[in-house]
Amino acid sequence: MSDAGAPSNSDSAGQAANAPYRVLARKYRPSSFDDLIGQEAVVRTVSNAFETGRIPQAWILTGVRGVGKTTTARILARALNYEMPDGSVKGPTVHMPTLGVHCQAIMESRHMDVLEMDAASHTGVDDVRQINDSVRYAPASARYKVYIIDEVHMLSTAAFNAFLKTLEEPPEHAKFVFATTEIRKVPVTVLSRCQRFDLRRVEADVLMKHLASIAAKENVEIEPEALGIIARAAEGSVRDSLSLLDQAIAHAAGNVKADAVRQMLGLADRTRVIDLFESLARGDIAAAFKEFRDQYDVGADPIVVLSDLAEFVNFVTRVKIVPATAENVAYGETERVRAKDFASKISMRVLSRMWQMLLKGITEVQAATRPAAAAEMVLVRIAYVADLPTPDEAIRMLEQNGGGSPVVSGGSAARSSAPAAPMAAAAPVASAAPVRMPNSSPSAFGGGARPQMAAPAPDPQAAAAPQLRITSFTELVALASQKRDVMTKGALEGDMRLVRFEEGRLEVALEPNASKTMISELARKFEQWTGRRWTVIVSNEQGQPTLRSVNQAAKQEHARSAEADPRVQEVLSRFPGSKVVEVRRLAPETPESNINSDYGSDDPVDGSDGDDDL
Repeated sequence: MSDAGAPSNSDSAGQAANAPYRVLARKYRPSSFDDLIGQEAVVRTVSNAFETGRIPQAWILTGVRGVGKTTTARILARALNYEMPDGSVKGPTVHMPTLGVHCQAIMESRHMDVLEMDAASHTGVDDVRQINDSVRYAPASARYKVYIIDEVHMLSTAAFNAFLKTLEEPPEHAKFVFATTEIRKVPVTVLSRCQRFDLRRVEADVLMKHLASIAAKENVEIEPEALGIIARAAEGSVRDSLSLLDQAIAHAAGNVKADAVRQMLGLADRTRVIDLFESLARGDIAAAFKEFRDQYDVGADPIVVLSDLAEFVNFVTRVKIVPATAENVAYGETERVRAKDFASKISMRVLSRMWQMLLKGITEVQAATRPAAAAEMVLVRIAYVADLPTPDEAIRMLEQNGGGSPVVSGGSAARSSAPAAPMAAAAPVASAAPVRMPNSSPSAFGGGARPQMAAPAPDPQAAAAPQLRITSFTELVALASQKRDVMTKGALEGDMRLVRFEEGRLEVALEPNASKTMISELARKFEQWTGRRWTVIVSNEQGQPTLRSVNQAAKQEHARSAEADPRVQEVLSRFPGSKVVEVRRLAPETPESNINSDYGSDDPVDGSDGDDDL
């Protein structure tokens, strides 16, 4: 598994001391298919193809960074050209127990018949033309000419098109191996000419074994928990894990301990993260604040704390669904034992709610100018709802306690009975939140240990208050104007298209630039104004034009009618460039004014001109 460029055992101690240091990711780069870890499917497919002689003209390797795309390409080149000095190997093979004639040069990227090109720096069609011109010539010494093109998705469209003919019908002595992290950017015309292999992320337990073997070869003592931390931080990338191991060895300067790795990565102690999780699950915000501040004071990043917390929530959820997940050695003994305990006590709904709030909270903390304060507010929200029932449980409790038709504070989704189109709705908000019984003990543990809920007693004055009847959408707009609520009036006139209106129920379609948060506010305001509950529904139907657009159309029609008046035309002709801006009626028309007024009269009877004022 060691790189061919690493010093051999026969090198003298002086030569080893003078040799430049090679990072672990290069020193232990796999040189054969037996050394590849976590890619069993690829190895099996390639091995069967070589044994049966079904070798394609091109492969394309894809996967995330550090899983072995370029390494696999070099191993393929070595397998295609594997030869022994005695001539015992007559063709391509995946069994390469010792270095062959061409192996050393291929692994060091200096073989003249194995050409590696970085497509990120050679993106043009001229670079591909050079390959097309050289591919016709037979290899100088090896069995095949192998072209390895890394980051092939960076090639231009013209370069890809120039490749197509050569890639489809190459000479028998030419093979192509492409590697890319962005497989979707590669044209399908290229993909259809290649055999595709998706290199998967390496599992954390496999990485731990690999890192442990390398640490033993380097004579480095490292705790298993530290290996687990590095394996999880690498996120399935072998190169990342080796780079982190290299850094951890340098950071510790001796025995690598888990605490040193956490400090190096800026991670919080997993045990302390679990303690924080337990405080939040119990709704103990004071203990959660203290634990978070203690972690923050020793250098833990608030975003990392929340991310670790979300990771543990995910782990507990997985253990609850698949108990065998708790046997994963990539997690520490403390994590596995306590995760089992939490999984048996915390309901799935609470875990899902914590995950959703953490996922949203991490985004808020990333955008906040004060991450620590933002993280504390996220913890407050999680701890506050830890002991609250879910909406369906709250409704069931209210019904059991004789609450009649319950309404959950915060507004649950309502749907229209019309089957026309799917819609999202904001249900009316209750005027008073559900009351927690004094004998309830707030705890998220034990699925049935929920605090009892009681419906608030009805207010006699509120019940006796008269209800205001609203029979049309325009009356609703007029009511908003009467209440001097400019924002609501503007939203009703300009941002909503009426779909259906019933007393106590409004169904509208929103304009593209309308605020999505105003719907729940409308139900609350309408209830305050009218003394009855309202349901506001957002529909996907087209709806009627907005009142603002109707008014604007009416004004334009009045302006056009006024412009057709002979007197107005005479004024416009005398003042070039003038135009009718607005038409206003100064006084209502009466029978007397209609009889006595005349377009040519300078002395109207009612004191006005008897017509629209322009």
